[in-house]
Amino acid sequence: MNTSQHKGDRIAKVIARAGVASRRGAERMIEAGRVAVNGKVIDRAALNVTDKDRITVDGRDLKAPEPPRLWLYHKPAGLVTTTRDEQGRQTIFDDLPDDLPRVMSVGRLDLNSEGLLLLTNDGELKRKLELPSTGWLRKYRVRIKGRPTDATFEPLRQGIEIDGEKFQPMSVTLDRQQGANAWATVGIREGRNREVRRAMEAVGLSVNRLIRISYGPFQLGNLKTGAVEEIRPRILRDQLGLKDETEVAKPGKPRPQRTRRKR
Repeated sequence: MNTSQHKGDRIAKVIARAGVASRRGAERMIEAGRVAVNGKVIDRAALNVTDKDRITVDGRDLKAPEPPRLWLYHKPAGLVTTTRDEQGRQTIFDDLPDDLPRVMSVGRLDLNSEGLLLLTNDGELKRKLELPSTGWLRKYRVRIKGRPTDATFEPLRQGIEIDGEKFQPMSVTLDRQQGANAWATVGIREGRNREVRRAMEAVGLSVNRLIRISYGPFQLGNLKTGAVEEIRPRILRDQLGLKDETEVAKPGKPRPQRTRRKR
């Protein structure tokens, strides 16, 4: 082999950069014996490869990594954020335009949540954006049943513990009362499973609508429900600190009209 433990990149990272899977998914592929380097099947991810090595996944040559790209997607309520669903429910990937390349979601929004979801073709970029150390603020518009006061949210601002799980302090602003419901804006940095809903339940409130309006510097803005819009290369480089020489394909026009994929 032309591989070296000191040169090149870890093979799981290379596979992720090629958009085949996330780094963790690539590691599982390797453990399952689906990856070969220079004709030899490998079973461990602790291996560095260079551009001189021939890598195959399921017998097919690994394509050269495409430049990292990022899209904004306005997820509707009622879709799950998985590629396949055991219960047969519709997923976001059934809703995306057919001309979109293979993409992965950055984090998730649960079935009943809506709003901004980031999509990328790059497994390493996905991992970077999901890391807790990135610490990007994620903001939500939340409709709550009841009549909370500003003081109701103070435990959430201080940091709350739920079932032995500690939640970092949230930013919570009570916006307005609208009939039997109140609207609030909530900001979090961790993104735990159902974090906002669980936090509201802990202070005696029930969420009946949750819309993510931003993820770090990326805003939902006026993007229509179901629409997809690519982030421009310069903005992507500036916000994520990508190298200037990284060439990113020019984004196409926003896709306001979605074409449902056949299941």
